[in-house]
Amino acid sequence: MSTGKRIRYWLADHVAIIIAVLVLGYLFLPVAYTFVFSFNNYRKSNISWNPEGSPTLDHWKNPCGPAGICDALVTSLQIGAIATLVATVLGTMLAFALVRHSFRGKAAGNLLVFLPMATPEIVLGASLLTIFVQGFNRFGLDLGFWTITIAHIMFCLSFVVVTVKARLQSLDPRLEEAAQDLYAGPGSTFWRVTFPLVLPGIVSAALLAFSLSFDDFIITNFVSGDATTFPKFVYVSYLRGIPAEANVIGFSLFVVAVLLVIIGQVIGSRRRPAV
Repeated sequence: MSTGKRIRYWLADHVAIIIAVLVLGYLFLPVAYTFVFSFNNYRKSNISWNPEGSPTLDHWKNPCGPAGICDALVTSLQIGAIATLVATVLGTMLAFALVRHSFRGKAAGNLLVFLPMATPEIVLGASLLTIFVQGFNRFGLDLGFWTITIAHIMFCLSFVVVTVKARLQSLDPRLEEAAQDLYAGPGSTFWRVTFPLVLPGIVSAALLAFSLSFDDFIITNFVSGDATTFPKFVYVSYLRGIPAEANVIGFSLFVVAVLLVIIGQVIGSRRRPAV
């Protein structure tokens, strides 16, 4: 067999792996940039690499060095936690209502859930700004921490509902029927059978909601007023040079997220029954 044919056969056998590697490389290239430039001994801007004094660990030793960066990080974490908690609770209840119950307006409810997901963020942000300025200001609610939180709850809610709904619709109804045949009441069936089965979907929805809240910039920029979140801090810093400490914090958050996913996969694999 000629060399050309061997190469073609090898490529045909490994084309899926090659494409997967290229896609993963494309996805993780910005993460690699973030990690590498966290060691950059930059002068005014951290966009270009400075060979003099690089790499350096100075930025890792004091990630809160630039003024306001850790305050912005704490604000984002607080908003993300509150928005995730409220959106997860409300979204889970709404998902159960849409999947398990019949009521007038159910079809409209299913449609309305998708509207915040389908609406462009810049349109959503401008609309929320108008609502807050024209409506909520009359009740003493100024633009800031709580307007950001309310906005994040609104768009995170849709993602929670969709995620939990998908989990509920995939459940085998025979499991709940078996519990009822064994004289379990509605409450016992829910807490001992339904909730444990839905819990992975709820946790996934909560993690998704937190990542969306923490990462959001467009809507936040409209409704934040004087409050500064971490994405907004990075955007404003771009005008005068993004500090390498932002890369340190960003990559650290990425590592934490990956570890949480790995831990979740390990716990999930241990809970699956052996076949």
